[in-house]
Amino acid sequence: MTNAMKDRRQLEAAFETQLETGLTAAMVKQRQAAGRNVLQEEKPPTIWQKIWRHLSDVASLVLLFAVLLSTYLAIWANGGWTKTVVIGSILIINVLIGMYQEHSAEKSLSALKKMNVHEVTVIRAGQTQVVDAAELVVGDIVKLTGGSQVPADGRLVEATDLRIDEAVLTGESEPVKKTAETMPQASELGDRQNEVFSGTGVTQGTGTMVVTAIGMATELGSIAGMLNATKVRTTPLQKRLNQLSARLTAVAVTGGVIIAILGVFFQGEPLADAMMIGVSLAVAAVPETLPIIVTISLSHGVGVMAKQNAIMRRVDAVETIGGVNVIASDKTGTLTQNQMTVTQIWAAGAPNAESISQSAQTPAADRLMRLAGLATNATREQVNHEWVEVGDSTELAIVRWLGQQGQTRAQFEQTAVRVAEDPFNSAKKTMATLHQLQDGRYLLIVKGAIDHLSLAQTEPVKAQMQQIHDQFARKALRVIAVGYRLFDQQPAETIENLQRELTFAGLIGMIDPPRPTAIAAVKQAEEAGIRTVMITGDHLETAKAIATQIGSLRPNDQVMTGAQLRDLTDDDLAQRISRISVYARVSPEDKIRIVKAWQKQGATVAMTGDGVNDAPALKAADVGVAMGITGTEVSKNASDMILTDDNFETIVKAVATGRAVYQNILKAVEFLIGVNFAQIFLMIFTVAIGWGAPLIAEQLLLINVLADGIPGFYLSREQAEANIMKRPPISRQTSIFADGLGQRVAVRTSTFIILTLTVYGLGRFVLTPNQPAMGMTMLFFTLAIGSMIDIYPIKQRGPLTWQGMTRNRSLNLGVGIAMLMVLSVALIPVLSNAFAVISMPLNNWLIVAVSVFIPSFVLEVNKRWQHRRRNETGLTVDEEIE
Repeated sequence: MTNAMKDRRQLEAAFETQLETGLTAAMVKQRQAAGRNVLQEEKPPTIWQKIWRHLSDVASLVLLFAVLLSTYLAIWANGGWTKTVVIGSILIINVLIGMYQEHSAEKSLSALKKMNVHEVTVIRAGQTQVVDAAELVVGDIVKLTGGSQVPADGRLVEATDLRIDEAVLTGESEPVKKTAETMPQASELGDRQNEVFSGTGVTQGTGTMVVTAIGMATELGSIAGMLNATKVRTTPLQKRLNQLSARLTAVAVTGGVIIAILGVFFQGEPLADAMMIGVSLAVAAVPETLPIIVTISLSHGVGVMAKQNAIMRRVDAVETIGGVNVIASDKTGTLTQNQMTVTQIWAAGAPNAESISQSAQTPAADRLMRLAGLATNATREQVNHEWVEVGDSTELAIVRWLGQQGQTRAQFEQTAVRVAEDPFNSAKKTMATLHQLQDGRYLLIVKGAIDHLSLAQTEPVKAQMQQIHDQFARKALRVIAVGYRLFDQQPAETIENLQRELTFAGLIGMIDPPRPTAIAAVKQAEEAGIRTVMITGDHLETAKAIATQIGSLRPNDQVMTGAQLRDLTDDDLAQRISRISVYARVSPEDKIRIVKAWQKQGATVAMTGDGVNDAPALKAADVGVAMGITGTEVSKNASDMILTDDNFETIVKAVATGRAVYQNILKAVEFLIGVNFAQIFLMIFTVAIGWGAPLIAEQLLLINVLADGIPGFYLSREQAEANIMKRPPISRQTSIFADGLGQRVAVRTSTFIILTLTVYGLGRFVLTPNQPAMGMTMLFFTLAIGSMIDIYPIKQRGPLTWQGMTRNRSLNLGVGIAMLMVLSVALIPVLSNAFAVISMPLNNWLIVAVSVFIPSFVLEVNKRWQHRRRNETGLTVDEEIE
């Protein structure tokens, strides 16, 4: 019994089938009970689960408490419904914003399902029939033809010139030649030449497979399972804002407990009054407009990035991309053009190889490419102003080169008509064509692997040929050798028997080259403190060559294959991860492991990719970046950002925009929480000493929502500070109060506490003795207007200039509108009554008018002092800024 027969019998025994006749109807029905050939999707959260998730953060819980407490007081203590309506509206708006951000949530599994083939041709009970792919079972015999999609994982039992495009699973840019021959199972998916996988496409040839796995048991199903299991990581901004809310709440709760104890047990105040103070403290603790301002800033970043060819699918990823310090990039179609290109030509006898970048080619090189073009079947035509290419990628590279010279195969065949062809196959690794020339002679051309051409050449020429071949190989070029033979008359032998004693014409080297902008983009990323790591399913030498060209592989960096990676423990990988710049022949599981290893080191990782095999890692990364042109729907739906131009440089531009957005969010935080801290301590202090609440909840809401909120909205339009891409990324572990923000907030909070207590005391005890309403009114206008004006020293990290004050016209308009709205409270009686504001004499207004500029003056003095101190320690102003 031959090895082939033995293998067929083993396959029949292993999968309990007959390779000639297939399964019987009874066997199919029995096996279908075990499951269908479909992908399972994780059950999505219900609408109520989504709402609760957005209500469960600290800030929302505080607001929810305030709504419930104010509702109770409105019903049982005649507290009025203003607080309930306003706070409730803010809470609902914040939840709706969060829900909107998830509007285009997880669709990756839906896209994977679309990759399932609907109908396939099978052999069952000896009959050829067409069935729904979902009804396939293990042991089914399936026919594959050019243009069809593989419906399940399978083992080939027949293959005729069969090539499968496995890029969606392996990242390989070239279709893989398949065979039905028996061979040991390779560990790498791309090396399993006698197996085919669900979701891949047949580019040419025919084949017959026995189904070995269906549904979630396939390689595609494994990716679907990883997508289900992979959870989106909390963004650095979410983490920092949650910590900030927790701190504000802790202060407010502690103060509320102290005030309640003092008020009820020591000052004899009614419980309802103590609860009203609790509502006021809750309002003071939460910067109600901060979530909206953050969303507006992120949305503005989304608009800017869209103009830069980066579409953000997840709004909060705008900030995350700015903090990225590792870009784990796929090679094919991301750093490279995903298009084989002739880059080196060596005509036999020439001293050196020629680069196609040279302006003029030698006649010998032109003759070599003419021969290669004649022995080519690929076509390239322009249809409706677009190039339509059909054929093998290697031959297409030759056709493109000819097109650049204004030449085509059709032109050549006018003087060299093809009369016979010996097609390429994986066994002989050559292709031959026979042509009749105008002078009556016949030309045989053979192209293919150098060691499969029967050449008639001298030892010196052979040695030189091998030297050039090795030179090409070191550059990771795919090398095609070309030979020819002339006949005075039509040969009597078949074309298969003529391919000997060939005259050597030369070597052609080709590669999928780097994108023109990739080299500069990688350098820009490095200057910004961002490490570029290549992760690819391609061969190691090819990956090394491309990584060296773009500059991501440095002299002392390491390279690693997927097999070597799988030999490492997680601890070993963690120790070596920072030194490895290239990973080749990796699986989807390997990609996730690399991303998570970097994340365990505290890195914020962006993962780029375009294939189905990239989708789990795209989802696991802090920012998943999919290619908009070459990317699959699965990779796009698993990503946070889609590049509409597939340009690596666009990622670097997105990083700059993300950093600017985060800078402006920090300015908004500084602008809002300084006043919030001042309000909390002001309330606690005045109540504790027996003065009572200096501001009512409605006044606090007006300050937080209108006076601070409206100007804060326009901070998103602030220009980025200088040299933003010359500074290192902000670490995930960095506190929101780092880089001097904590000190500036402390100075601002202290300034407002001292200022407002002074103004309140003047109004209540000095200017109009024993009139708390006057103190409250003066305090309200000082705090509302003063916190608006000091947005100017906050919005510009450097010393404030007139140009800096006037360049953001939207912000100036916002400040003007907010100021008019605050002043209308004093001018319109209905509003004055609603917000407990009384009429003030001119002297009181003058005191307020002077007081509102004091915080800005203090902040600007503090800023200049910080700059002077840091410059004395050797830091420049640019280094100090953020």
